[in-house]
Amino acid sequence: MSENERRIYKPSRQPVLFQPIAFRSVTARNRIMLSPMCQYSAEDGMPNEWHVAHLTARAAGGVGILCVEATHVSPEGRITPNCLGLWNDDQRDALARIAAMARRLGAVPAIQIGHAGRKASVSRPWEGTKPIPVGAGGWETIGPSALPQSPDAPPPRAMDLGEIARVTEDFRLAARRARDAGFAVLEVHAAHGYLLHAFLSPLSNAREDAYGGPLENRARFLMEVLDAVRSEWPNDLPLFVRISATDWVEGGLTIADSVALARRLAARGDVDLIDCSSGGVSAAQRIHPYPGYQVPFAERIRRETGIATGAVGLISAPQQAEEIVAGGRADLVVLGRVMLFDPNWPLHAANALRAEGVSWPVQYERANIF
Repeated sequence: MSENERRIYKPSRQPVLFQPIAFRSVTARNRIMLSPMCQYSAEDGMPNEWHVAHLTARAAGGVGILCVEATHVSPEGRITPNCLGLWNDDQRDALARIAAMARRLGAVPAIQIGHAGRKASVSRPWEGTKPIPVGAGGWETIGPSALPQSPDAPPPRAMDLGEIARVTEDFRLAARRARDAGFAVLEVHAAHGYLLHAFLSPLSNAREDAYGGPLENRARFLMEVLDAVRSEWPNDLPLFVRISATDWVEGGLTIADSVALARRLAARGDVDLIDCSSGGVSAAQRIHPYPGYQVPFAERIRRETGIATGAVGLISAPQQAEEIVAGGRADLVVLGRVMLFDPNWPLHAANALRAEGVSWPVQYERANIF
């Protein structure tokens, strides 16, 4: 095909990436989800002008599902002192503005809730991600066992059964506030070494009670959290779960473990999609990333369990994203860094793929050359 032919080439069908997709009562305008990327810019867990500007730009840029960053269920569950929270009603009301703005701009408003566990109480990435001592504005961290995240990190306090119940209740109340704020998709964060993933991984969970040992026991906390969340989250609204499909460390979680976990999540009947990331639980991990390096996790889980999946991991080219969803490797592409670089990536991708019926904001139409 000549260069001139490539310029005028138009596919014979609407790209799958720009076909609507439905989860329960919610329909997204395309198969593109903004990854919940922490901005580390909140005060007392409250969103501010930065969050509004950041998220509104991506909604106007054409994303299908706009997911607010990891929003923590308690003050001690924050990664940094500058992370978002959903443990009080003022935070709920501030986040409701973002949900409403996303909806007005055509995006489905989503939010991820989580607890940082033993990875909490650290400085922001541009400040070194260093542990903050209790006497210097930090707080004691908790986890399944008293095993530190890395050799230079303080060990967390191993949670007793009362604390497990309390954190489960925190997730329930956060789900209620997310519902009341007007979000249409809820994602539970069980990846990247944070609290729920720390229970799942044998690298961080050395418990000898009902929450430790075999995978079924290590998954118990996650299942109890999902039960609590679903008690507040309406049946007609979708629930996603983000997992780390592998720990990238010998003796840690493997993709086979994650397939087994996904089967359990699928069997519940109340989880609609698994957002398939990886890593984060151990400083010993060795990852050699390349474009689409995590897509095989989403593909295998989808193929072997039948549950919908979201693919992540250096997905940046429109043709690459189209191949993933059109080839049945995943149901969504969950985009992070490329959406930081280009808030209008979905609109530009629609042009590159010659998608039809994709509306630009009327204020930006002068820039649409196709």
